[in-house]
Amino acid sequence: MAAHRGRPFHVRLGFALRGLGYALRTQASLRFQAAAAVLALLVLLALRPAAVWWALVLLASAAVLAAELLNTAIEQLADVLHPAESPGIRIVKDCAAAGVLIATLGAVATGVALLVHLLLTHGA
Repeated sequence: MAAHRGRPFHVRLGFALRGLGYALRTQASLRFQAAAAVLALLVLLALRPAAVWWALVLLASAAVLAAELLNTAIEQLADVLHPAESPGIRIVKDCAAAGVLIATLGAVATGVALLVHLLLTHGA
């Protein structure tokens, strides 16, 4: 895999897009989270909050998608390296899933904070 190092940017971008495509094809949770990110973008377009809220919501959405992708990578690597059931591998996978959960809760909290802010500043 050292062949990935030192490659031109467009080649490395291709590797990343291939990984994203694989994950979107095989991981229902990533497809769900991607749909939620699109929904968040549509809500931003409809509500037109201040730029800081755009940044917060989009950053939170990106963090969830990144966590999902890292979780997928960790699970795939663990399955290849240790296909048999293992308490240690189970802990690794559970911790990776917990990372997704924490990122998702942070994103939901960001969305709730935006809605509360809009209700308090613009009324119901």
